[in-house]
Amino acid sequence: MRSGMPQVWSALILLICLGMVPTPHVHACADFTAAPNAQWQIATHEGAAWLLTPCGERFWSIGVNVLDGGYPSRLHEGRLSYHWGTFAPDLPTWIHSTRQRLAAWGFNTAGGWSLGPSQLPMPFIANLELGRQSRFVWHDPFRPTMEAEMRTWAQQLVAPYKGNPYRIGYFSDNEIGWWYSALFVYYLQLPPSNHTKHKLTGLLQEHYANDWERFVRDFVPPPDVLSFAALLQSHDVKTHLRPGGTGIQVIRRWTSLVAEAYYRLVQRAMRDADPEALIFGDRLQIYYDPDAVRPMTPYLDALATNYDVDGQDGSLARYYFEGLRQLTQNKPVLVSEWFFAAQENRSGSLNKGHLMTVPTQAERAKGAHAAAQAFAKLPQMLGIHWFQYYDHPFGGRPDGEDYNFGLVDLYDQPYEALTEVFRQVNPRLAALHQEAGHQALHPPARTPFVIPEAQIHLHDRALRDWPKERALVPDLVAPAPEVVFGDVYLAWNQAGLYLATITMDYYDPELLAMEESFPLGEALRFDWGVDAGTGAQRFALYIVPPKVFVKDVQHQTQAHFCRLVHEACVPVPLASASYFGADSPRITAEVALPWAALGLDGPPAAGTIRVDLAVTSYHRARWMSWSGQPPTDSLHDTTAWHTIRLGGR
Repeated sequence: MRSGMPQVWSALILLICLGMVPTPHVHACADFTAAPNAQWQIATHEGAAWLLTPCGERFWSIGVNVLDGGYPSRLHEGRLSYHWGTFAPDLPTWIHSTRQRLAAWGFNTAGGWSLGPSQLPMPFIANLELGRQSRFVWHDPFRPTMEAEMRTWAQQLVAPYKGNPYRIGYFSDNEIGWWYSALFVYYLQLPPSNHTKHKLTGLLQEHYANDWERFVRDFVPPPDVLSFAALLQSHDVKTHLRPGGTGIQVIRRWTSLVAEAYYRLVQRAMRDADPEALIFGDRLQIYYDPDAVRPMTPYLDALATNYDVDGQDGSLARYYFEGLRQLTQNKPVLVSEWFFAAQENRSGSLNKGHLMTVPTQAERAKGAHAAAQAFAKLPQMLGIHWFQYYDHPFGGRPDGEDYNFGLVDLYDQPYEALTEVFRQVNPRLAALHQEAGHQALHPPARTPFVIPEAQIHLHDRALRDWPKERALVPDLVAPAPEVVFGDVYLAWNQAGLYLATITMDYYDPELLAMEESFPLGEALRFDWGVDAGTGAQRFALYIVPPKVFVKDVQHQTQAHFCRLVHEACVPVPLASASYFGADSPRITAEVALPWAALGLDGPPAAGTIRVDLAVTSYHRARWMSWSGQPPTDSLHDTTAWHTIRLGGR
């Protein structure tokens, strides 16, 4: 680069490196400290959502979490850990070299758990843990002093960042979870002095019109609890959901009440503490409860969600972000955490658990490359933050998590394949995002759905062999105000028909009253109707959890596939089903249905089949179907089944 380059060209190069897109009539800032104010904003331009810097440029955030220098020592609690002092004479030197690396790899933001902008001058989003610090979470959120306490904590927590132009905004907390069963069971066990227990028992009385007999048709209270007054006075005993009842609906109402209170108080406290900062919420877990998401809409500037990529190929499940878009009325989204891990790594990470793991670093890089582009092509997306800068300690974090998540290993050496992929793809993401907005405004004409031919390997515990874009069943419908909560795929070959799903649903064994085994009537259920020319036949895939989950044992949930004959569940000897998702709440499964099970020697000569699909969640809380009818009607009304052509590869 020649010396004496005009300042405008220096600024333009900085914008390209930072993933910024110049906005008309705005002068580029080479340094945010020269910005006219410290306020970041959100805007939609030609169909795509963007952050706007304090200088006015459009900005797509490509971040890295945990840019904090590592653990306090190289041997932290006896485990080899990443520690800046092993690799640099002082922290400023480590920060300087790390910033150079991140810029070379195309990253422009410091994500959660990073050093603040006073030490690491990069665009930054701080995680405040406001709900936990103020004891909203799992204490007594409806106590009279709750709002005042949260306001006090917010003032303290934002103080290091307020007024800094690198401060984009705040995460209020990380992964509160909004587990509906825990919210219900936990607060009913508390003593009667707890204000939140009063709120919950009051809701139950209102929902059941103060009729205890109606309540016990849906719930199993402790044996000596015989009234709502006794339920309030009870302490340290559990009330369970009764199988076959509809109690899940009042539990859903309770979830919404608690979530609405949280987001409302968070907004008031944070607006008072730092009016210029954007509010991103609590970094939803890799699952979301629609009853918690829906009430957050008025109180957030954008919604942050952590996200476990759904396929080793880097594919994203369409339902997840489409559901968020509908629930929040098109609120912009930031992926505050995403990752890939590989069994092949230099830190000795064992990668125990259900989070996205592939065999090799080459596959890790390939998956990350595909996922980054897929994220950028979502018009409502504001950016993506990689979790995390360095690998977990040898033997895992103190809490047991042990993954090869790092851009660098425990010896500060970059994973070359992964960082090279980011070096190439990150500078292109803003342009991809801009094009996605244009396509959203001018969508291409739709073509009829055709079931693709594919060679499916049922027991490889992955969906890499599925042509997901072509196999995705379009236009599943959920009744308003519900949203679709899973993707369903269909494929075929000379051996038979195949169904696969990536679905989001939640089950907790602490909630349900049961005897020796889990009742099928409470399971997540996929109804599948097929007519291949030999008459309409109905099948069901049940996702059946164990009565009790055993710690550190994976895949305890089972897939149970059967033929429905007069509502009886009859085995299909030639068919097989495989379940390989997390036990809860991300469900992944696939089914092979041979043509012989449909009374055929091979694919139908006509080249078409008639199909219908419907899905019912755990405890019958919600449903979706292809016909738009409730599952109890959908599969019986064969006139609504879809006639679909069997296509080629």
